Amino acid sequence: MSTLLEELKSWGCDVDGAMERFIDDEGLYRTCLDSVMADKNFEGLLDALNRHDVSAAFEYAHTLKGVLASMGLTPMYDIVVRIVEPLRAGSDENLLPVCDELMQSKKMLGKLIEAG
Repeated sequence: MSTLLEELKSWGCDVDGAMERFIDDEGLYRTCLDSVMADKNFEGLLDALNRHDVSAAFEYAHTLKGVLASMGLTPMYDIVVRIVEPLRAGSDENLLPVCDELMQSKKMLGKLIEAG
């Protein structure tokens, strides 16, 4: 297992499950991690929350939820779930601080990728 995967695992990611989904292709997984970092849904979510556009925010958050689950990025997934469910119920109250947590988590992922 590569250093990056070991670091992700120690961060709390479901690396084993992700590797099953990626048929143990670490190169493909790494490419997809880079795609997560470039994913415009993060910025779209923040923008939609700032505009109080619950419908758009839900779409961005729900998309991220699926991506993060597929990638086994559990720490980020756990945060985005805390955004999706209130939005599903039609509320964006107090979600900007949670979105900030998600953005900090994304920065952590970036540091792990860089180091790995």
